[in-house]
Amino acid sequence: MKLRTLFRLSFTFIAASLVHSADAADKLKVGYSDWPGYTVLEIAKQKDWFKEAGVEVEMVWFDYLPSLDAFSAGKIDGVCCVATDALVNGANGAKSKIIALLDYSDGSDAIVGKPGVNSIKDLKGQKVGLELTLVEHLLLMKALEVNGMSQSDVELVNTPTNETPQTLASGKVAAIGAWYPSSGQALKQVAGSKKLFSSSEAKGLIYDVLAVNPTSFAKNKEAWSKFVGVFYKCVDYVLDPKTKDDAIKIMSAKVGADVKDYAENVPGTHFLTLAEAKKAFVKGEGLDSIYGSMEVGNKFNLDNKVYKESQKPSSYLTPSIVNALK
Repeated sequence: MKLRTLFRLSFTFIAASLVHSADAADKLKVGYSDWPGYTVLEIAKQKDWFKEAGVEVEMVWFDYLPSLDAFSAGKIDGVCCVATDALVNGANGAKSKIIALLDYSDGSDAIVGKPGVNSIKDLKGQKVGLELTLVEHLLLMKALEVNGMSQSDVELVNTPTNETPQTLASGKVAAIGAWYPSSGQALKQVAGSKKLFSSSEAKGLIYDVLAVNPTSFAKNKEAWSKFVGVFYKCVDYVLDPKTKDDAIKIMSAKVGADVKDYAENVPGTHFLTLAEAKKAFVKGEGLDSIYGSMEVGNKFNLDNKVYKESQKPSSYLTPSIVNALK
């Protein structure tokens, strides 16, 4: 009898341990940074919406580039990033499944010129500070193309995005490329500086996405579905006039920005509603489709020798969760 009881207790302990392990495996560790389309998730974190949805999530705050590195190193299960950068990670061995479309930049990414520089054409022969091969580099290439110029017409200076305001203020470069809040800080800190070109002139060039580890996705589809559902709940919260002020307050506090300034710059990020994400997930060649946009990004990466072998955007894109949500 004692032996049977001991066996039963042991079995119960083992079973409980297995359940605990399964629960632990279902915890999603997601990296996010200061772009408004990512920072919107701070709303869910503060309001316990993940817990309410029945999914255990650890949101990990990073500077942008370190978030990509953390994902590549397997330290996090998912990362909020630019779609083009997901291709770079994949080419370097960290493949991902893009399961949600978060936003597209509609003015918050910008090429900002110092006083006296009034157009992209004024940059000929000048230095431009930005993070090489990342999204602002892609934006600059588009700006040059629109103005009948090429990369050889400017000198690129590799500059971390969070250091671009200081770099522009130093006078060492004629312009910088940055996303908000850094682009906004540059315009504020350098009197007479101005936007020379922004993502509002190339809508759909810069999509932001949720890229997740394929193994985690396969193992935790239900948990990821809940996470994505909560993301679009956050979008609805920031877009609803009744709750927008509270959303802005939460988001601006996270990045240490002035509430009024943040509110004025939020329209530069076009948060995608669930319905809009479904439309953008439809295959197409134009920038209104994530497929077409990522093909442009893939070409940019190949042209700039970011990687040697062409990536296949369709192998990354996984619209099943978004399409199933209502």
